[in-house]
Amino acid sequence: MENITINIQPTTKPTIVKFEANKFLTKHENFEFRNIEEAGRSPLAQQLFHLPFVKTVYIAQNFVAIEKYNIVHWKDIQEEIADQLREYLNSGAEVITASNEEAQKKVPATVYAESTPNPSVLKFVSNRKLVLQSIEFKNIDEAKNAPIAKELFHFPFVKEVFMDENYISINKYDIAEWDDITLELREFIRNYLEEGKEIMTEGATPAKQESIEDAPVKRVQLDDTSEEIIAILDEYVKPAVASDGGNILFESYNPNDKVVKVILQGACSGCPSSTMTLKNGIENMLKEMLQGKISRVEAING
Repeated sequence: MENITINIQPTTKPTIVKFEANKFLTKHENFEFRNIEEAGRSPLAQQLFHLPFVKTVYIAQNFVAIEKYNIVHWKDIQEEIADQLREYLNSGAEVITASNEEAQKKVPATVYAESTPNPSVLKFVSNRKLVLQSIEFKNIDEAKNAPIAKELFHFPFVKEVFMDENYISINKYDIAEWDDITLELREFIRNYLEEGKEIMTEGATPAKQESIEDAPVKRVQLDDTSEEIIAILDEYVKPAVASDGGNILFESYNPNDKVVKVILQGACSGCPSSTMTLKNGIENMLKEMLQGKISRVEAING
């Protein structure tokens, strides 16, 4: 029995609601079914069409979206649908049935390299969603359940691997120059994706990487200021550092000395400009938005 959770997300269209899963449901494909006949390839969609209010079913990489008829209100049915989806997915039943030809077919992938503020890190961006949450591997042992990261560590110049939604940031050793290895890495990642190989297996997140967001028991123990810090980092800081191929995680807040500790990952870890960014950007922002509660911000390289 798997442990798949469902998160209900409204959309801009009042008749459509998304039901997001915490794992991938399809392999880089999206599907739209407008009736039970069209849903012949999807046992899940067929089951949903037995509900009289279901008009259209959309299945994407990590969510199912349903468009309803106006005979019911979402508030009256969405929890029931979420429970039904959770039960179906945890049973291990098929979401999409693939023919042998389709199972062997390569799905085209594009990958391009993008520089980051850290000269030791390059960001390889894909046209596919790779992971559902950011994850960092410092060595091959940590990557034992992440096949693509494990294979990348077989390149002698790969020092660390960081993955977020649609990109992989690679931190290299100084023995090689980017001009000499970028094409090789880009082609390796592109071919890996086109062959449909597994990105991550269950339990791929290193134990030390469990974040506050993934630890509800710990989060309950957080004080109000810590909650505010996390909210500010999530809204204002994370999108900016993600665009540079990195990530930032809240580690702790000490109300006595008013010190905030954060973990820097990916391109942010060890970046020459990260100290300036930390002091002139994040620290000043927190001081301004939480006046009197912050004395300084300290970084821990993840």
